[in-house]
Amino acid sequence: MKYGNLVLEKKEFVLLKQLVNVSGFYTDNTYKNSIKKLTEELKSAIVYSEEEMPKDVIRFNSMVTITAGNGWSKTFQLVIPSLGDFKNSKISILTPMGAAVMGYAKGDDIIWEFRNGEQTLQVSNVEQQHNTINSDILL
Repeated sequence: MKYGNLVLEKKEFVLLKQLVNVSGFYTDNTYKNSIKKLTEELKSAIVYSEEEMPKDVIRFNSMVTITAGNGWSKTFQLVIPSLGDFKNSKISILTPMGAAVMGYAKGDDIIWEFRNGEQTLQVSNVEQQHNTINSDILL
């Protein structure tokens, strides 16, 4: 990891903790395990103010490109759960892929458990979007 731990903006850190705390309704083990792993990673996260946030870190609304070792590549936007829309490449933070990438930086390798087993992904690109999230919205 480029920064040693997950890196999060202060308000997004608070929102993310709220989201994972209310996400206990999942019955799918892959989802449950992803949220559990993300919760553990949040305990050692580095939290910055908006002004201090590195531009290469994945956060809410970031456009992210990931690449797998087999050459597979995917670009998507990381969003709050209510905006998730797989067909339009908007991936919710509470999905295994969303939980896997949040707080990582461009160039980082991520090892995560998905439905088809453990995968190693590389963050190929991160682009910040200028639309902000409404932190009053939980889900």
